[in-house]
Amino acid sequence: MESKTDVASATVTSELAAIEDEEVLNKMLDNASDFEERRMIRAALRDLLKKKRDKREQERGSRQQDLRQQGLSKGETTGGAVSIGRASMNWQPPTNKPSGQPALSASTPLNRTPGGQASPAVAPVQKCPSAAAPNAKNVKQMLLDWCRAKTEPYEGVDIQNFSSSWKDGIAFCALVHRFFPDSFEYSILNPNKPRENFQLAFSTAERLAGCPPLLDADDLVRMKEPDWKCVYTYIQEFYRSLVEKGLVKTKKRL
Repeated sequence: MESKTDVASATVTSELAAIEDEEVLNKMLDNASDFEERRMIRAALRDLLKKKRDKREQERGSRQQDLRQQGLSKGETTGGAVSIGRASMNWQPPTNKPSGQPALSASTPLNRTPGGQASPAVAPVQKCPSAAAPNAKNVKQMLLDWCRAKTEPYEGVDIQNFSSSWKDGIAFCALVHRFFPDSFEYSILNPNKPRENFQLAFSTAERLAGCPPLLDADDLVRMKEPDWKCVYTYIQEFYRSLVEKGLVKTKKRL
């Protein structure tokens, strides 16, 4: 016979599975303190994201089949174009950067080493603002832990640092989506399209959170791995923007 604990757990799991609003599950996860409860909520959120992704893929397949049957498939774009269902990710950020907020270039070294040679035709190095402070190391780890906690339920995201963990743009999108779940469909994002992911995350963060576009998608995709100082600085600005919007409550500004 099943124990009362097993029955209660099954009941909670069933109730969580019936929730189809990501924002509701995210708020429940933020408020939950019990380990087992958080585990079940995270599992429910992962299942919901997977369900939405599978549904979108099915709809896309049906739509493409209808177009082929109508003889319209020849009119579809090919090559690097975004497939049906990703129209929202074709957004291009404005070329005019806000005054006083130049884009940080992640494609050039931030510090020149003695004897180092600069690559030909490289523009002057844009240094990322220094976050030097007595407790800079602790702040960096706190911010990394915060990013990891907020993106934990998202499939395809495993934040271990401020460099390689962000190279396909999915982590940026997951972090932004956590606070603005209605802004775009996370489940259809493609890790093989980093430029689109960067553009989507940065434009959404600027539009909804007021976060300045300190990073440039074109610079990031040229790098094998993003420069950690640039990513760290951007995440700090995003965090501060959320605090100013009242979306993050904290006693300490990072």
